[in-house]
Amino acid sequence: MPVPLSLGLTIAKYVVSQKLKGNKRYPLVLMLEPLLQCNLECAGCGKIQYPEHVLKRRLTPEQCFKAVEECGAPVVSLPGGEPLIHPEIKEIVEGLVARKKYVYLCTNAVLLKRKMDLFKPSKFLAFSVHLDGLREEHDHAVCREGVFDVAVDAIKEALKRGFRVTTNATLFEGADPERVRAMFDFLTDLGVEGMMISPGYSYSHAPDQHHFLKRARTHELFHKILTKPKKAWQFNQSPLFLEFLMGHRDYDCTPWGTPTYNIFGWQKPCYLLQDGYTRTFKQMIEQTEWHRYGYRSGNPHCRDCMVHSGYEPTAVNDTFGSWRAFVRTVKLTLFGGIGDGYDGEKRLGLNGNGQGATCECGSQPSGKPVELAGAKQ
Repeated sequence: MPVPLSLGLTIAKYVVSQKLKGNKRYPLVLMLEPLLQCNLECAGCGKIQYPEHVLKRRLTPEQCFKAVEECGAPVVSLPGGEPLIHPEIKEIVEGLVARKKYVYLCTNAVLLKRKMDLFKPSKFLAFSVHLDGLREEHDHAVCREGVFDVAVDAIKEALKRGFRVTTNATLFEGADPERVRAMFDFLTDLGVEGMMISPGYSYSHAPDQHHFLKRARTHELFHKILTKPKKAWQFNQSPLFLEFLMGHRDYDCTPWGTPTYNIFGWQKPCYLLQDGYTRTFKQMIEQTEWHRYGYRSGNPHCRDCMVHSGYEPTAVNDTFGSWRAFVRTVKLTLFGGIGDGYDGEKRLGLNGNGQGATCECGSQPSGKPVELAGAKQ
């Protein structure tokens, strides 16, 4: 099942309209966390390291709808925690679909088969199933045997019933490029709509602090994984972001592109860092000191982060920022060839210090902050 054409057109129309309005910071995907509780305890996750009384808290459907309307992003991601634990997840999803938001319900799929009857297939709804590799790698990552098989079984059932299904994989130090490519083959044969991949972020409270990727290692790993991709592979993300992971593009983070709302409010500055909360989306945009964040800011918490929630919006903004980047995005989307046209050190996007080097094809010039866009400057 291909990605709905209407989704691509909706995003394109939205981004162009923001640019025409002169907005420099706009939300693209709302990360709406209806709860933080999960039914797994992954060693690399920092989202579930809260006391029990916090993990028991829930957003109401009304709070979710208010946040969505306040933010205005065309796409809503429902991460967590595990959103299928939420007792009113049916009402939340139905309300978002009724508002014609494209919803990605992020799930480890442990409960998916049991809860599937709560939902109806729609072009506005996709199950985004967390899979960090094939059976051995995934079960190790989530610290429980058998989860991979449960997830695959749920994916098959969801596809059988006509649901849109995507996957997302978080990769850490020690990932085997050939095994990751084998996972792409497996998921392609399974029939998922698209795959998302991202390096893990080093949550300070995550139990495992030894397997988060450094920036140069991220380039090296993703270069090996994505060089000469098979044409059958479908990725549910910008091809320019994938080239950034490979080291071919010099991007900075645009955290306002994926704002986060949860039980505490609007999280500053992003889905991964917690430097306070605001009551409204407008306050979050206007009160956050954006210059303190991102790779070029010098913030040590941002030094090695290349996570999709921070850099995917940058890539989308780049796509609509020049004809050159737009044409390359269209070409890569229709015909493949991610990473083609780069040679030598430029191919890895590294300078002698293992840092990102400026490259071509629509990338932002080094040293200048990348502005995406929501409040006018």
